[in-house]
Formats: sequence, C-alpha cells, structure tokens
Amino acid sequence: MVKQAEARTIRRIVSIISLSILLIIGGLILAGYIYVQSSLKPVDSKNHEFKKVVIPIGSSVSSIGSILEDKGIVKNGIIFKYYVKFNNETGFQAGTYQLSPSMTMEQIVKYLKTGKVEKNAEVKITIPEGIQLSEIAVIIAKNTNYKSVDIMKQIDDQKYVKKLMKEYPTLLSSDILKPEVKHPLEGYLFPATYYFYEKKPSLNTIIAKMLDKTNAVMEKYQDDMNKKKLTPQKLLTMASLIEEEATSKADRHKISSVFYNRIKVGMPLQTDPTILYSLNKHKERVTYKDLEVNSPYNTYKITGLPPSPIANAGELSIEAAIHPANTDYLYFLAASNTGKVYFSKTLAEHNQLKAKYITNQK
Repeated sequence: MVKQAEARTIRRIVSIISLSILLIIGGLILAGYIYVQSSLKPVDSKNHEFKKVVIPIGSSVSSIGSILEDKGIVKNGIIFKYYVKFNNETGFQAGTYQLSPSMTMEQIVKYLKTGKVEKNAEVKITIPEGIQLSEIAVIIAKNTNYKSVDIMKQIDDQKYVKKLMKEYPTLLSSDILKPEVKHPLEGYLFPATYYFYEKKPSLNTIIAKMLDKTNAVMEKYQDDMNKKKLTPQKLLTMASLIEEEATSKADRHKISSVFYNRIKVGMPLQTDPTILYSLNKHKERVTYKDLEVNSPYNTYKITGLPPSPIANAGELSIEAAIHPANTDYLYFLAASNTGKVYFSKTLAEHNQLKAKYITNQK
C-alpha cells in the first residue's frame, strides 16, 4: 500500500512538472509569435519622416537587417532576415536610400530591390524659429505652386483641422478649436528644414511632415508633461512666449521662470509679442496705445497664458517651458544696444535697469 501511494505521488508530481513544462513552452511559443508579428509591423505608422540609410556593396541580408534596425526602420534585424528568407526575396542593391519608420516590411524590401535610391530633393522648405503661421504659409508658397492665401484657408479650415486631430490625438486637442483661438495650428508646425522628393507634394503631405516633427519632439517630454499636468497647447503657448522674448544672449530657463512666477502670484505676463500678435503687426516698438488693444492675447490685460501659441518654438524653448529655472524673478528686459537680458525681483529694481539699458520707452 505504501509503495502504491508513493507511486501515485510520483506520477502526480511528474504530471504536474510535465504540465508546467508544456505551459511554459506554450507560453514561450505564444510570446514568440506575438513578438514576431509585432516586429513585422511598421516601427511607427504615423512617422513619415525619411531617414538616410546607406547599404554598402556586398552587404549580406543579416548586415542589412542590422543597418535597418540601427536606423529605426525595422523593429528587429533578425526578424527582417527571416522574413526575407521565408519569402525568398533576393536582388537587394547597394546604395543610399530614403526610408521611413512608417513603411511596411514589404515596402522596404521593394525599395531595396528596385534600387530606388536617394536623389536630390525636388522641394526644400526651411521654417525658422519664432515665426507665425501666416509667415510659414508665405514660405511654403515661395517653394511650391500653392498660394499663401489658399494655404491659410486650408490650415484654418475646421473640417481639415478635425481630420488632423484624429491623426494626432495626443498632440492636437479640442483646445485648438476654442472660439478665442486665432489659428488652430499656430505653433504646431515645427521649425526645421523639410525635404520632399516628389515634384509637387500635396499640401497635406507638407503639413503632416511638420506635424510629425512636432509630435516626435513633444513625445520626448511626455512624461514631464504628465507630471506637471501640461497639455501640448499650454506647453507650446509658453514655449512660443519664451521663443519670442529670447535673444541670442538670453537664458530661456530664467525667462520661463519669470512667466511661471507671474502666473503663480496672479500677475499679468505683460509680454510685448502678444500685443503685436493681437495687432497682426510687426513693429520694433510697442506703444502705450498698443497696450489697450482688445484681444484675448493681450497679456497686459489678461492673467495667465493667452489662448494659444503666438508663433512656433524651437526645442530649446520647449525644453525651457518644461524646466524653468528656480528663481524669484518677476521681471526681465533686454538691453537696447547689446541684447543682454537682465532679471530683477522688484519693480523698483526693474525700473532702474530699464532707465539704464532701454533707450526707447513706450
């Protein structure tokens, strides 16, 4: 009886171990299958930015896979290798390619087989930092066959903007369609140089590429934005103010601190670029009369941030908007002759600096 009981116990243990092993193997197979399926999909279906990829002469499929993985074009170089072998793909050509993380495995293979290598861009558009949407429209118009008025008409069209909101749900929120917002996409077209390899890229393609860039930059700061409860609209609005106020000699983090300190104590931001944005003008000097303009962007009359960005901002200003310096400053000014920015804690100190370094008064 004892031996029979021991035998049953041993059989039970063996069965449990065998079942456990089978479950583990099954789990590994399932996990492997899911991983392979994921690796066969595009790295980022929304990222249409092209990257230069160089495939040297004599490259094996393994080395091509490694290059593509390093460039972020495929998720896993080994999976690429076995995809190629499983589908019996051959005839890859050496060359310099323009490939995108949004491309499927099939598209990538097709490009590498047909030798569709990099060529000089048909259209090149350079967007500087700190300019407004209307100025961006003029730049696009100068480099394409579109008219600036038609460009503005499309990017201000609510149906078009709502379509973009669905494509960029984490970047474009309903905040951009509030009635007081002058232009929904103001501040969202990132300053950079963009290359297009077709002769007549659609306006949607141009706008999408600029939004892709903004989206990619903002994603890097998503964790910090969540911690500080900053929406893209608020962050880009603050960044645009910093961008417009900063000189080449300015400490953007200190300027950022002044704006946040003012918001904290309920002081108006009183930044002149918002006046010019309200007036739709570019002027060297803002007058006292200008300060009376009736606009939701007039930061001499409102407290807190204006409804939306007043220009586009570079990454330095975006980073400064997330990470302001730790200061007690409430005022700053740029010297008329040097551009050097001076900070102060009190109005009395600010007025002394103003009398000393500002030659043109309002």
